[in-house]
Amino acid sequence: VQLQASGGGLVQAGGSLRLSCVASGRTFSGINMGWFRQAPGKEREFVAAITWSVGTTVYADSVKGRFTISRDNAKTTVYLQMNNLKPEDTAVYYCAAAFGIRPRTTLDEYSYWGQGTQVTVSS
Repeated sequence: VQLQASGGGLVQAGGSLRLSCVASGRTFSGINMGWFRQAPGKEREFVAAITWSVGTTVYADSVKGRFTISRDNAKTTVYLQMNNLKPEDTAVYYCAAAFGIRPRTTLDEYSYWGQGTQVTVSS
């Protein structure tokens, strides 16, 4: 599985961004897609995940109600819509893929990673 993330940028607090992750390389039945982020000096942390087939989602508490993960099966693309962004959301965001029929939330469950995309939220 190859993953290509894009959509990061600089935005003011309260603004919005949409990240995209294009997946290729195999069929996606039984695949779970996730977004993680890593701020400077901090460990990479889970943000959101979605199952490819059914679309079941799960979110980190810190982003619930502000971020929405979705997928477009025809485009083999996963999105992360981020609204009401806060300075503490500043990080490099990574998309990842894992095998499994339920959403995965830990790093070691993910086998494939895309390159990161920088999100910077100014106060």
